[in-house]
Amino acid sequence: MGASVVGISCIMLLVLLFLKVPVFVSLLGACMTYFSMSSATLAKIFAQRLLSGVESIPLLAIPFFICAGVFMNYSGVTSRVMQFCNVMTGRMTGGLAQVNVLLSTLMGGLSGSNIADAAMEAKMLVPEMEKYGFSRPFSTVITAMSSMITPLIPPGIALILYGSIANVSIGKLFIAGIGPGILMCIIFMIMNVVISKKRGYKPLRTDKIKPAEFFAAVKVAILPLMLPIIIIGGIRLGIFTATEAGSVAIVYALVLGLLYREMKWKEVVIGLKETVATT
Repeated sequence: MGASVVGISCIMLLVLLFLKVPVFVSLLGACMTYFSMSSATLAKIFAQRLLSGVESIPLLAIPFFICAGVFMNYSGVTSRVMQFCNVMTGRMTGGLAQVNVLLSTLMGGLSGSNIADAAMEAKMLVPEMEKYGFSRPFSTVITAMSSMITPLIPPGIALILYGSIANVSIGKLFIAGIGPGILMCIIFMIMNVVISKKRGYKPLRTDKIKPAEFFAAVKVAILPLMLPIIIIGGIRLGIFTATEAGSVAIVYALVLGLLYREMKWKEVVIGLKETVATT
């Protein structure tokens, strides 16, 4: 009986997904089918587990960091970080492909969302890569693969989800994710060098970076790049929790928007709507 109930629940899940029902609704429908047909499980238990899962306070950090990432895009922070990446990797073989990887790594410390990172780079970098002679398949694949670094760099949303579900310290997960994230960044950059040499993809520039140009790029990107340090330091020192760190990131993004004078109240409202639609 138990196996047949599980089979029916799986069929229900596949049918709902085939009908293009949202994933969370499909999963909820399959679970409800299982609990309603299983005589050994009370409906009250299902309701209790459902409500307790939704009321998890650490999960509030997810919409907070997504909202902070959206505000970063509207406040001009993303473009400043990309300018910094251009200066740092402009002479490397692969050019914009290296910018793509480094930008994903740094954006992991700002938004923590691989979906938001891939969407942003697909809009900003992929067209530019095609103009510089990169093929569309390569540009698309490197954008998708480099976005896998983003959830590992704190404050990665995947780390928050795992810590909430497994009851593991999110602060310790943030520290543990730095090493693998940096390692993936280095491996992807080496892979870019190998592929770019085979295909003849040239660097963005051949002249050396002048000290004035380097410090100018660091100057415009230093404040956004301080956010991961503030978040990790605040959590490790016990100043705030991971959830409170998300609200700190939102306030920090708004302050940067006012400081750079590139963000208006209309864009704040649009950013909030995008956050609600994403989460």
